[in-house]
Amino acid sequence: MRVTAVTCVKNEGPFLLEWIAFNQLIGVTDHLFYSNDCSDGTDDLLDALAARGICQHLPNPAEGRNYQMEALKDARRQDIVMQADWVWIADVDEFLNIHVGDHTIPALVEACGDPQAISINFQFFANNGIEAFEDAPVIGQFTRSHNPDLWCGEAAIEVKSLVRHDFPLKYYGAHRPFQKGKERPEWTDGSARRVPHRFLVAANPRRIRRFPAHGARAHATLNHYALRSLDSYLVKNDRGDVNRENRAFDDTYWRERNDPAWEDTSIQRYLPDLNKALAELKKYKDIKDLHDACVTAHIAKRDELLQQDSYREMQAQLRAASTLPPQEEAMLISLGLMDPAA
Repeated sequence: MRVTAVTCVKNEGPFLLEWIAFNQLIGVTDHLFYSNDCSDGTDDLLDALAARGICQHLPNPAEGRNYQMEALKDARRQDIVMQADWVWIADVDEFLNIHVGDHTIPALVEACGDPQAISINFQFFANNGIEAFEDAPVIGQFTRSHNPDLWCGEAAIEVKSLVRHDFPLKYYGAHRPFQKGKERPEWTDGSARRVPHRFLVAANPRRIRRFPAHGARAHATLNHYALRSLDSYLVKNDRGDVNRENRAFDDTYWRERNDPAWEDTSIQRYLPDLNKALAELKKYKDIKDLHDACVTAHIAKRDELLQQDSYREMQAQLRAASTLPPQEEAMLISLGLMDPAA
């Protein structure tokens, strides 16, 4: 089974090797990376990996700021995607945690009855008070999340999707494929159940990329490490995920994903093999040196940012932020079970 993972990156250098090695463990055979505007050595590392046949690396073709959709449009024309049995579109902070069989994509496909698409719900993993960046597997560092069935008062949680080669594809979306016309492909959730009809036909704009997670994760969950360490989150903000120009920093994104109510270490089943795979990749001196250079650049960027008053204020604000999601805190206040913050 050929499985191609497609992703877009900007300044993700310290995290590339873990994501590639993990994906290889679960059955991904090919990787297609699109990069843009990298300043931490991400593109150099990807070029070295590509030279060894470990991935394919292309510059993002977007001329504006719609980087992901332009890349996905281009990916359809690439042999690495056209020749794949399955396409997996995800980000470098997202890990497909498979609970069935030998914990690989082929096992997941079999458990789901070999449909034309499988959509797997997110589970957002909290920072859980980890401040310092550590050059170690992310899946081993962050073990706490929200209740997997509920997120910020919502039972419907976003998904990412595996897409089979014969899906009646109109175009790839970042979270799900869109089908041609009125065709109704065989499409399941992570428990082998048909996805909800209104999700399948994209009838409700609020549910185009989400559906209820309860009962949908028997065979797989998508672990999303959107925050990682506080150090890495500061660097992520500088990369451009949050526009702070001319306004106060808003910690909503952080608080919505920093709920530590639930402990889940199931993905650590992969850690022993992951550490071995990382060691094998780092046996290539150029790969190891370029990875280490990305790590050095990541730490240097944190130090540079913390010379600025705005980033020191952001760091302090995030340290002090409540671990209750804003929606849950507002509900408790409205019920008189919690006093408003001073």
